[in-house]
Amino acid sequence: MLWSKDKILSLEAAVAQRTIWRAENRRVVFTNGCFDLLHLGHVDYLEKARHLGDALIIGLNTDQSVGNLKPGRPLQDEMARARILASLLFVDAVVLFDEPTPLTLIEQLQPDILVKGDDYTISGIVGHETVLQNGGEVCTVPLVEGYSTTRIVERIRQQFQP
Repeated sequence: MLWSKDKILSLEAAVAQRTIWRAENRRVVFTNGCFDLLHLGHVDYLEKARHLGDALIIGLNTDQSVGNLKPGRPLQDEMARARILASLLFVDAVVLFDEPTPLTLIEQLQPDILVKGDDYTISGIVGHETVLQNGGEVCTVPLVEGYSTTRIVERIRQQFQP
């Protein structure tokens, strides 16, 4: 059994691991996100994504990347978010990225299956062209209604406002 910190990989290490998985005929699933406060919606989504293949790699936005996308965030630093994700049994690897999108990760990793929530259309998923051109699949999975980090933060703020 791996320690959670051992599942946090550099892009180079993830590409090497992907090569091993490919040699073992394992289908690699990729998804990405900020995962600022891990909640039921995230866990359900990631578990569904993993069940589409044999290994799940998560592209995780760095603190800088999250801050550029969502002012005032993240609430947790990137290493805390990475360790929490890596601790999940159905997560095989976590790779941090600084860019606004995970396109470079997708191009390098060449996942067999690219997944996002069903709040996306296939054509709106970054990297869909790359995955399809390489013979892979692009899928969406149903999200659990009512769960989002933004909603959780709003509820907490409302509870503590006079």
